[in-house]
Amino acid sequence: MGSLQQISFTTTFVLYFVSMILYFWYAAAERQAVGKAAGIAAGLGWAANTVALIARSVFTGMLPLSTGYEFLLAFAWGIVLLYLVFELRTDIKAAGGFVGFIAWALLAFIWILMPEQQNAVAPLMPALKSGWLTIHVLTAIVAYSAFALACGLAALYLWRLHNNEGPAQESSLDELIYKVTTLGFMMLSLTIVTGAVWAEKAWGSFWSWDPKETWSLVTWIVFGVYLHVRRNRGWQGRRAAILVIVGFLVVLFTFFGVNFLLPGMHGYA
Repeated sequence: MGSLQQISFTTTFVLYFVSMILYFWYAAAERQAVGKAAGIAAGLGWAANTVALIARSVFTGMLPLSTGYEFLLAFAWGIVLLYLVFELRTDIKAAGGFVGFIAWALLAFIWILMPEQQNAVAPLMPALKSGWLTIHVLTAIVAYSAFALACGLAALYLWRLHNNEGPAQESSLDELIYKVTTLGFMMLSLTIVTGAVWAEKAWGSFWSWDPKETWSLVTWIVFGVYLHVRRNRGWQGRRAAILVIVGFLVVLFTFFGVNFLLPGMHGYA
C-alpha cells in the first residue's frame, strides 16, 4: 500500500503540473483544445490525488487528516475539486493556472521538505481521538480551498485589469470572487467554532490563545474586513482583489508559519 501511495502521489504531482502549464497556455492563447486538455489533466490529477488519500487511509488505518503531510494532500485535493466544480458551473478556464499553481506548490512542499512523512505512521495522541477532528479539519479544508480559489480568481482579475480586457469581464469576476470568499468565510467560522468545542472537550477550555487559534482569528478578521468593505464601503476592483490575495497569504502563514515554526498544540515541527 505504501508503493501505491507513492505512485499516486507522484502521478498527482505530475498531472497537476501539466494542467497548470496548459491552463496558463489557455489563458494566454485562448485555444479551446488546450483548455479542454488542461481540464482533463486536472481531473485525472484529482483522481490520482483521491487514490493517494485512500491509500494513505488504508495504510494508516484512519482518515488522512492528522499530520501535516495528510492535511496538505487533502488541501490540494480540495482546491482542485472546488476549482473543477467552479469551472463546470462558470466555464471560466483562465483561472486554472493560478489556482492550479497553489495546489501544485502544496505538493511540491511535501516533495521537497517532508518526504519522510509519506511512509511514516504515528499513533494519535489522546486529544486527537475525537470525531471533532474530522469535522474541524474538513471544514478547514473547504475554507482554505475556497480562499485558494478566491486568490486565483483575484490574480486573474488583476492580470485582466493589467491587460485591459474590459469592464464587463472584470465586474463579473469581481462578483465571483466575493461569492467564493463568502463561502470560505462561512466555513472558516465553522472551523473556529468546531475547534473551540473540540478544545473544550479535550483540554477543558474553549480558547487558550494557542498560536494557531490566534492566527485563525487574524485570518477570519482579514476576510471579515474584506466582506465588510466590499459590501458596505463599495470596495471593488483592484483594492478588493489585492485584499483577497493578502488574506490568502495570511492563510498560508496560519498553516505553514504556525504549524511548522511556532510552538503550540497545532505544531507539526
